[in-house]
Amino acid sequence: MQVALTKPIRPLPQAIQRLTDLAYNLWFSWNPDALKLFARIDAAKWEQSGHNPVRLLQELDDAQLEALSKETDFMNAYQQVIAAYDSYMSGTAWFQEKHADRSYVQIAYFSAEFGFHESLPIYSGGLGILAGDHCKSASDLGIPLIGIGLLYKKGYFTQKIDISGGQQAELLQYDFNKLPIKQVMKDSLPLLVTIDMPGRAISLQVWSVQVGRNTIYLLDADHDANNQADRELTAQLYGGNQDTRIAQEILLGIGGVKALRAIGYYPNVYHINEGHAAFLTLERLKELLHLGLPFHVAVETVRAATVFTTHTPVPAGHDTFSIGMVEHYLGPLLQDLSRHKQEIIALGLDYHSGQFNMTHLAMNTAGLRNGVSKLHGQVSREMFREFHGNIDAGEVPIDSITNGVHLDTWTAPEWKELLDRFLPGTWRQEQANKDQWQAVKVIPDDSIWKVHMQLKENMIRYARRNLAEQRRRNGESEERIEEVRHYLNPKALTIGFARRFATYKRANLIFNDLYRLKKLINDIDRPVQFIFAGKAHPADFPGQELIREIYRVSQKKEFLGKIVILENYDMNMARYLVQGVDVWLNNPRRPLEASGTSGQKAAMNGVLNFSVLDGWWEEGYNGSNGWAIGSVGTADWDLQEKENTGAIYKILEKEIIPLYYNQGELPHQWISRMKRSIESLSPVYNTHRMVQDYTELTYLPTADRARHFAGNGYEVATKVADYKRFISSNWYHVKIIGVDDRSAKISTSNPLVLNEQSTKEVTADVLFGPIWPPDTVVEIIYYEEHNGAWNQIVVPMKPAGEPADQTQKYKAAIPGHLVHGPHFSVRVRPVSSNFVHDFELPLVTSTLSWK
Repeated sequence: MQVALTKPIRPLPQAIQRLTDLAYNLWFSWNPDALKLFARIDAAKWEQSGHNPVRLLQELDDAQLEALSKETDFMNAYQQVIAAYDSYMSGTAWFQEKHADRSYVQIAYFSAEFGFHESLPIYSGGLGILAGDHCKSASDLGIPLIGIGLLYKKGYFTQKIDISGGQQAELLQYDFNKLPIKQVMKDSLPLLVTIDMPGRAISLQVWSVQVGRNTIYLLDADHDANNQADRELTAQLYGGNQDTRIAQEILLGIGGVKALRAIGYYPNVYHINEGHAAFLTLERLKELLHLGLPFHVAVETVRAATVFTTHTPVPAGHDTFSIGMVEHYLGPLLQDLSRHKQEIIALGLDYHSGQFNMTHLAMNTAGLRNGVSKLHGQVSREMFREFHGNIDAGEVPIDSITNGVHLDTWTAPEWKELLDRFLPGTWRQEQANKDQWQAVKVIPDDSIWKVHMQLKENMIRYARRNLAEQRRRNGESEERIEEVRHYLNPKALTIGFARRFATYKRANLIFNDLYRLKKLINDIDRPVQFIFAGKAHPADFPGQELIREIYRVSQKKEFLGKIVILENYDMNMARYLVQGVDVWLNNPRRPLEASGTSGQKAAMNGVLNFSVLDGWWEEGYNGSNGWAIGSVGTADWDLQEKENTGAIYKILEKEIIPLYYNQGELPHQWISRMKRSIESLSPVYNTHRMVQDYTELTYLPTADRARHFAGNGYEVATKVADYKRFISSNWYHVKIIGVDDRSAKISTSNPLVLNEQSTKEVTADVLFGPIWPPDTVVEIIYYEEHNGAWNQIVVPMKPAGEPADQTQKYKAAIPGHLVHGPHFSVRVRPVSSNFVHDFELPLVTSTLSWK
C-alpha cells in the first residue's frame, strides 16, 4: 500500500529535503529540538500556521528555503534533528527487547477522536488526547499498533467568547493539503472502501497519519461519489443528531474494519476505545459467518480478539439508539445475515430500556474490559452488575487500567533539561520505573523555582495575548485592550481550571462564596488569582452558562485582572496552563470523573493538584503531594456541594496560601511538596506505564487467545461456543437441593462456645442433571466487615464421595458462628479452562444470601 501527498511540498533544496519527512511525522510534536527547528525557519509564520510544519513549508518562498540550506547554525541543528529522528525510527524499543518472541502481535486501536497536536485538530478533549498519547507511547515503546479513526473536515469547533461571555462556536473547513496527513493509494489511485447503507453505498477515502513508528488511518466521507448529506458525515466531531451519530459510528466501526482489510491488515487484537467503535465487531462477525462459521462460534472468535475500554461512569453517557434506528441503519448488514438478525440485535440490547446500547454490544463481544482508574473500575462494576447475573459487584469482569499522559508531549522542555542533569541517563526510556525518579529530591530548590517562574511568566504572557485578542475582536476600546497588559501578577499564587465545561465538573464551585473569594483574591500581602479555560459542547446550554457566569464574575471590579477566562482551549493553550500555574484545581462531583488527565499533565511540571478524590487522584494522592477536597464518601449532590465548597476555602486559607507565601528568598516548603509530587506521580501516571499495562494485561493475552481460538480450523472457538450453548441450555437443571450446617463437626478450643475463631463443616447437595459436575464450581459465600466495609469471602467446596442420581455432595469448613440463610449462601457456577475470566458465562445458581 502506498501513501501520497495530495499537494506535495515544493521541492526543497537537496541539503534540507528531509524536512518533508519531519513535517509528515508527528514525532516532531513531542521532540523539542524538531519544534525549535521549525520555529527558527520563520518564527512569525510558525505561529500563524498553528505550529503546522506542512503549511509552514508550503508558504515559504524559494529564496527563504535556499538561504536556510546555506545557514551554518540552521544546518547543524537540522542534521542533529535528522540524526535523532533516524535513530528513533530504526532503533529497538521496549517491546522488541522484552517480547522478542511476540512478533506476531498486531493491534488495531479504534477511537472516535485522536488528539495528537494542534496542527491536526480532530479532537474535542480528554478522550481524544488520551488516544493520541496512547499512540505516541505505543510508538516510543515499539508496540505494533495502528489506529483507526475519522478525519473531520471541520474538526470540533473554534471557540470565541463574545462581549457578554457567550460562547460562539465557529466551524472552519480544513484544507487537507495543508495538514500533516497523506492519502492512502492503491494502484496509483486513492484507496476507497465502500459501506452499504440503506438505499445507497458510502465511499470512504483513507488517509494516514504517521505517529513516530506507527500509522493511524483516518476515514473521510467527503468524496464526489457520495451525496451531500453523506459527505457531511465526517464533517464535524460529535456534531449533528442521533442519525448522524449512528452513521458516524457505523463508518468508524464497519468502515474501519473494511479499511484494514483493504490495506492488507489482519490484527489479532482489536481495541475498542469507548463504545463509539463497537460496530467493528459486527463487521468481523459478518466476515466469519461468510467463512461458514456458526453464529455462536463466530461470536466466540470475535470476543477472543477484542479489548474494550469504557470511559463513562454514568449510564446517560453511553450511546444508545432505538431498535428501529439500528434496524434501519444496519439494514444491509442485517439483510445479508437475515438468519441471525435477532441474535445480532441481542448483542447490543439493553433489556431494561429496550434500547440498543453500544456499551452492551462492546461488552458482549469483548473478552477483556476495563475502566480507566481504580475508582472508575469499581463504579463500572456496580453499573453493569446486573449484566453479569447474580454476583457480587467486585466479581464483575471489568478491570481497570488507570490513565496516564505522554510525558514528552506535556512536560516542558525546561523541566526535561533540568531532570536530565540530575536523573539517571535512562530516565526517559524507563520513566515508569520509580527508582529513576528518586533523584528529584536532590535537585536544588533554586533551580526548580527558576524553571517554574520562567514557565509561569510564559503562561501569563500567553494569557494576556489571548485576552487582548478577545477584546480586540469584540470591538472593545483601546483602553480596554491595553489594560490587559497588566492582568495577572507573576508573583501571585495562580490557580488553574481548564477542561471541558460539563456541569458535573463544576467550574463555578469556587463562586459559591463570592465574599470569601473577594477576600482571598484582594489580600494585599497574599493575593490569589484564577485562570479558567474550556469549551462547552454547542448543544450543552448549561455548560455554556457556566462560561457566561465565569465571564460575568471576571468582569466585576473587585476581580478584574485576577480572575480571567481564556477562549479556544486547545492543546497549545493546555501546555501553557499545565506548565505555568501553581495549583491545578479539579472539583467534579464524585464519582463522575472517570479518570481525568489534565492534573497528571500538571503534576509532571511541578504544579500541585488540588482535587476532589475522584478518578486518578483518589489513588494518586498520598497526603503530601498535593491536596484533597472532601472525602471518599458518596454524599448526595447537595451535601457534596456544600462540603466541597467549605473544604476548598478552608484548605486554601489554612494550608495552600500560607504554604505558598511562607518564603524568604525561596518557598522551600512549597518546593519540597513540588518535588514529592513529581517523584510520586510522574513514574505512575504516564502513558508509557499505561500502555505497558495494556500490553501485558490485555494485548498479549488477547493476541495469544485469538490465535488459540482461530487455530486448527477454529477448533477451540467451536469447543468453547458449543460448551457455552450446552451449559446455557441445561443450566435450569442445576439446583442446590440441600445445605446442612446444623450437625456439622465443630472445631474449637471450647466445644461449648461458638465464636469467630471456631470452624464447622458445611455440606451441600447439588443436582446437576446432564451437566458434568467438574464443569462447575460450588462455593460458599459470606461477608466479613473490614474497616467499615463488608467484603465478600469465597470458600470453594470439595466433592464428598461419588455422584449418585445426577447429584453430588460437597463440603467445606467455615467460621462456626455463621448460619446458612442469614449469614452465608451456597452457589454453583460453570467453569472452563478456556474462559478468560470466572464469570464469562454469567450463570449462577445460589441459595438465599445475606449482605
